Order: sequence, then C-alpha cells, then structure tokens
Amino acid sequence: MKKYLFLLFYLPFVSFAQANSIEFIAPQSYHLIIEGFDWGPAANKVVIKMNQSVKEVNASDFEIYVNRSSDIGEIPAGQQSGKRSVILGYPSDESGNRVEEGNYATLVLAVSPVMPLGSPIQYMRAGNRGGNFWIDYQMTILDTKSGNIWNEESGRTRPIVDDFELEGKFTKDNTTLTYAAFTPKSSPEKAPLIIWLHGGGEGGSDPTIALMGNKAFNYASPEIQMLFGGAYVLVPQAPTFWMQSEEGMTRGQVSDVFHEALFALIQDYVAKNPKIDPSRIYVGGCSNGGYMSLKLIIEHPEYFAAGYISSLAFNNEFVSDAQIQKIKNVPIWFVHSKDDGVTKPEETVVPLYERLTKAGAKNAHFTYYDHVTDITGFYGGDDYRYNGHWSWIYVHENKARTELDGSSVKINDRPVTIMEWLAAQKKKK
Repeated sequence: MKKYLFLLFYLPFVSFAQANSIEFIAPQSYHLIIEGFDWGPAANKVVIKMNQSVKEVNASDFEIYVNRSSDIGEIPAGQQSGKRSVILGYPSDESGNRVEEGNYATLVLAVSPVMPLGSPIQYMRAGNRGGNFWIDYQMTILDTKSGNIWNEESGRTRPIVDDFELEGKFTKDNTTLTYAAFTPKSSPEKAPLIIWLHGGGEGGSDPTIALMGNKAFNYASPEIQMLFGGAYVLVPQAPTFWMQSEEGMTRGQVSDVFHEALFALIQDYVAKNPKIDPSRIYVGGCSNGGYMSLKLIIEHPEYFAAGYISSLAFNNEFVSDAQIQKIKNVPIWFVHSKDDGVTKPEETVVPLYERLTKAGAKNAHFTYYDHVTDITGFYGGDDYRYNGHWSWIYVHENKARTELDGSSVKINDRPVTIMEWLAAQKKKK
C-alpha cells in the first residue's frame, strides 16, 4: 500500500517515460539528520541503507520529495510538499559518518533561510498564540537507477541537541516549567552555569523547540564550552511566553506570571548540581527571554554574575531609577539591531543603556548593529538581511565584540567576544 501511495505522490513530478522505466521495489526506511542553523532547524542530511557495499554515491541518482503537515495549525499551501535538492552523496556508516566503503549512503540536501521545505518545524497560530512547532515531516527517497524507495523514518539525529537532558520538569505553586539541561563532559571541580531564556515563539512543553527554534543549543558546542573550561547549560521553557501577565502581555508595566517559578527552577537546578560554581551563574535571552533576563536581574541582582541580552523586550519606561541603581553593578552586555521593529531599540535598550552608564555602570556593553545579516557568507553575506529582530544570531555564534561606538570590548586591553567576556565574569565575594 505504501508503495502505491508513494506513486500517487511521485508520479506528478516525473515524465511518462521516466515512470515506465523505473522498476519499483518495496519501500525501506531512512534516518534523518536535523541540524540547527541561524534561522532554525533544517533536515540537511538523510542516511539510507544500500543493498550492497558502495565506494561511491552519485547525488544525481537520487530524487527526494517531502510532505509537511500538521494537525496543530495551518501550513501555507506552497510549503506543504515538493522536491528537495540533493547536492552531495557519500558512503557512510549508519550514523552518517563518511567511510571509504560502506553499506550506507548519506545524502546531503540543500538548505537555506528561504527554503521552507527543508524545515521540520513551522511557525503557526495555535490557540491564542503563535509559536514554532514540530510538524509531521515525511520524506520519500528514490534511487532512479535501481528503483529503490526509502519512505519511512527509522529515527533522527540532532547534533549537540541530543547531548542535552530533554525531559526536565519543575513545578512551583501549580506552575510547571519544562527545561533542557547540558552537563559538561569534563570540567574542573566547579563549573559555571549558562542560562538561556527563549523568545516568544519557543514556549510550550518540548524544550527541543527552545533549543532549536534558533541556535540556542550552541552554548553546548565544543567551541563555546572551551571558552568556559566546560559549563552547564540550562534552557528553561515557558508554557506560553515569558511576558505573559494576568492581563495578557507585559513589557514591564505589570508583573509577569512566570518569574517566581523560573527563579525557583534555577535555584533547584543549582542545588541538585553541586559542581556548579555559584559565583559564575550567567543569565541571558532574546526578546521575551531578554525581558525575563532583565526581570530576574532586577529581582535578584546579587545572584547573577552577568547578563547577556539580545533584542530586549522590556520597555525602558517601566524600569525605575531605583531599579537602575540596583542593577548598575551587574555586568550586562546588550545586543540589538537598529531596524528591529518588534522590540524597538529607542523604546527599550537605547535609553536603558544610557541610564545605566549615567548611573555609573562600569561593566555595561552594547553592540548595536545596523542590520542582522548572513554571518556565514553562504546566503549573501552582508547583502542578505534577516529580520532585524533576530540579533540573537550574533550572540549564539559568539560574533558580538563591539561597544556602542564601534570600538572593541576589552578585558585587560585584549579585545574579546561576548562569550569570552561572559566566561571572565565572576561575582565578588
């Protein structure tokens, strides 16, 4: 039956001559590899088992079709199904690692921020909020020479994300928060804790969305872990969004409903992991998570060694002068883009930073971009612009390094990146 379902899907894409020349064989399974990129996750590799050992895999021999569906919300018609581009193939083991000769083949697929067919998540309206959700992502792979078909997913790998504990739950006063947590593979007797708070689209009860809706899992990457000498990473998730209040949504004018449960979660996690250095606990987040990071620092300035906040959603007008005095000695690095139309900088970070510096903040920094661009160079470089709200890209990838005036942020006269700076912050006893 599955073979015929595939034929119904596949035949509209091929010519009559092609269809008649293919001898179809019973379908087999495939293993999906989903990696995180600056714009979110993408299915960029698929591993298939071959009928015999192979030394070479020709990408042009394969055609791949996908079907994207969901019962949570609506996916635009043009993003529901279509053909993926195979750009490379190679012999591999069953995990997708390249080998000289093997019984598996790994196919590398084209991905980009403007290829929605590559994404296994979708931003949709569900209930009374919009958010990112995992969708049903079905792939059909055809070997046009042999007629072999692979159209059942046997499993999936998410590099780095799979190294996190993903089932964390914490409840306080009838509020339950889920979380993901990473334990460093090797660390000294005491290790710092990096806390990341997601944006408004990554709430829910599946922390993998908070990790992969943007590239937040990267704090567990070898490159960033090396800067800290090994660090715990905690990624809590709000059931809805961090800025939820009793009345709807707050930008600081009224209290949110989650900050008390969140701080209790953090305290509980630290207590259960005695190797965490209490003098090196860092909190950061983007947009909604930027709001909540500042809220926690205002409420508990003595607890955090530093903050790192992008696209701040806390409006400056709702931060009192007394609160500025309270937090001026907490090291904070802000990152924002001038063309952010969601968390408008002139209403949030710009006046707040000015007030902190005027109050005598000695370790406050502000990297201010004209636009958010492609930092990889693969999709247009400086000529490609992401949504101006996405300044967290520069934080996750450890690219922020400048003061408001464009000069380098320095420690002991040495220019540093945002993560190098963060790793150097320690509470005074």
